[in-house]
Amino acid sequence: MITLALDTCLGACSVAVIDDGRALATASEAMTRGHQERLAPMTRDVMAAAGLAFGDLDRIGVTVGPGSFTGLRVGLAFAKGLALALDIPCVGVGTLAALAAGVKTAGARVAVIDSGRGHVYRQMFDDGQAAQDPDVVTLDVAAAQVAETLKRGEVTLVGPSDAVLAAVSGAAARAVVAAPSAVVVAVLAASAPLAPPRPLYLRPPDAKAKTA
Repeated sequence: MITLALDTCLGACSVAVIDDGRALATASEAMTRGHQERLAPMTRDVMAAAGLAFGDLDRIGVTVGPGSFTGLRVGLAFAKGLALALDIPCVGVGTLAALAAGVKTAGARVAVIDSGRGHVYRQMFDDGQAAQDPDVVTLDVAAAQVAETLKRGEVTLVGPSDAVLAAVSGAAARAVVAAPSAVVVAVLAASAPLAPPRPLYLRPPDAKAKTA
């Protein structure tokens, strides 16, 4: 199965294409804005580097959040539009799941993303399997969970903010990454259930509409 994957949820714009788990081509640029301008040409270049036509694709995967409201909407709109044009499935991959899957360590993994105002998005995984649903909690609650989990064995925290990871880490190992690997997203997408991707919003946006 040839799978194209896109990630625009966090601090990068990333694209990868794989064939039965083998990476054919990938590209990533660090950015917190401007995903809309870079995503289409980056996708075109990755497909060309892989020696593939868009008609060769079997599936498209895209990160659905949590993350930047603007960024995840850019990726979702592009992925769904391309899948519709090609008449192939498009599936969603959770940002936290992709972060955790990108770290190969023993014990539990906790993916953590700063959500602002002293809160974090977090999700724990044991032996590669989700041990809880993604949620948003205070730093204190996240730290308490990590401390409790450390009593049972090793814990690795993974996420884009070193300051946030340090605040909740205790004695846990830390892996600071700006964004998920698009290759990892592609691998997860290749085995994901065939369901239309939906954005994962765990809190309302900071921007508020003006009232008269």
